[in-house]
Amino acid sequence: MTGFFLALVSRTARLSLGAGGGAFTGLVFFLSVVAVVPFGVGPDMPLLARIGPAMLWIAALLATLLGLDRLFQDDRDDGSLDQMILSGLPLELIVLAKAIGHWLATGLPLVVGAPLFGLMLGADSRSILFVTLTLLIGTPALTFIGAIGAALITAMRRGGLIVAVLVLPFTIPVLIFGVSAVAAASGGIDPATPLMVLAGLALASLVAGPIAAAAALRAALD
Repeated sequence: MTGFFLALVSRTARLSLGAGGGAFTGLVFFLSVVAVVPFGVGPDMPLLARIGPAMLWIAALLATLLGLDRLFQDDRDDGSLDQMILSGLPLELIVLAKAIGHWLATGLPLVVGAPLFGLMLGADSRSILFVTLTLLIGTPALTFIGAIGAALITAMRRGGLIVAVLVLPFTIPVLIFGVSAVAAASGGIDPATPLMVLAGLALASLVAGPIAAAAALRAALD
């Protein structure tokens, strides 16, 4: 079971990297946001430094949603999902493995690239550190929440942006506490409280996300 779980994580990561919602697309999206923001707010470096962490979090949120519509749809279309279910691995663990694989291909590269993009926006070292830390904690929560939306649209032929529309309202608390932790740290305030809430949201989504997504998949497959 463990071997199949790890193989499923690896397979999902490889497929996500090769698809349109892979690491390259997410990083390009990240870079596009960083490049466009100065044109919108002007060459005011103190202002860019203040809003930079929030812009990076918003970009990470949107980039994480890329490709989620195909998380289960492709496997259902080619029969792979049925084979996974027949393997004996609980559907909740199948969802968990696929969500982890998707995060490794889309979320982790954003975390790795965050320090560089933070420097491009003029953020100080403390803000960059906490942006990276909060993204490391928060982006898995975004993926697990997104997996629920991906499972809900599996029965539809074309999901498209429906996943983002369904999922976006439920990701707002993660965004709020992620940005709040960075703002507190940058302002010299103890960021422990928003960090703990963010970690709590990540753990809650880790538990509830696969269960809810598995239930949605069962309904779609019936």
